Amino acid sequence: MKTLKVALDWTPNVNHIGIFIAQQLGFYQYKNLNVEILNPSEDNYELTPGKKLELDLCDFSIAPFETVISLNNKDNYVDAIAIYAILQEDLSSIVTLKSSKLDTPKLLDGKIYASYKARYEDHIVKEMVKNDGGKGDIQIIYPEKLGIWNTVLEGKADATWIFNNWEGIEAESKMIELHKFSLGDFCIPYGYSPVIFTKNSKLIAQKTEYTAFVKATQEGYLYAKNNISEATKILKNFLTDYDKANIDIEKSVKVTAPFFGNEANCGKMQPEKLTAFFKWLSNNQLESSQILEQTFFTNELFV
Repeated sequence: MKTLKVALDWTPNVNHIGIFIAQQLGFYQYKNLNVEILNPSEDNYELTPGKKLELDLCDFSIAPFETVISLNNKDNYVDAIAIYAILQEDLSSIVTLKSSKLDTPKLLDGKIYASYKARYEDHIVKEMVKNDGGKGDIQIIYPEKLGIWNTVLEGKADATWIFNNWEGIEAESKMIELHKFSLGDFCIPYGYSPVIFTKNSKLIAQKTEYTAFVKATQEGYLYAKNNISEATKILKNFLTDYDKANIDIEKSVKVTAPFFGNEANCGKMQPEKLTAFFKWLSNNQLESSQILEQTFFTNELFV
């Protein structure tokens, strides 16, 4: 069997469910693959998924699409290419507690935002505030990554970025009401998050194995969509005790499942959606216009 390693972007959660299902139900093994899943809690996020790919510690990494752009355009160039979109639509939001009365982005001026220090994150949040009529004058802090969501719950920050289908479900489970601000509602196009990506050189050298990986992964996500209860049971085996105690896991899977796509588009990326994001990055001088000519993704492994 060919061994392939996948570096998760976060501790196991609903966005990873298809990978765990494909591993546990033998979808990978059926294609003669042994897939190992690398959990960031093992090193407390000392190395990001992108860095693990750069150092060849894994074959695939999971992260927001902007990581792929970053790796291709940093001084220490990495030929990263996205091969699988886990969600067909953006399920993330910038959030505040409803009790804070910060019910619109412009009110974040002068407030504290807890950042993951992602490549464009801080600028995106500031632009959202500006597009809502504010100045974009927010105070940004960088807590320990795996504890960022808790900074808002504990009152140490006023806002942060969450997945509605995970931390959002946790908030509902705890009867915590949130104000949620999606990028699209404030004229900011966004790509895909999260995506599975690899090195293009590895893809070329191992195309048969990588195609098998993508197809088995797709089977895993479609299984999750069509078998909510069984998929939930499988995912629970890999969750932290905190998540199992604080999140309605089956509800999270139900909410997320429709966004995995269907047999025709599950895992695939739409060029026009990504082009809009690339143009926004270029127009806002976050990247040079050369990104409009670069190749950051492929759907070829679905053929």
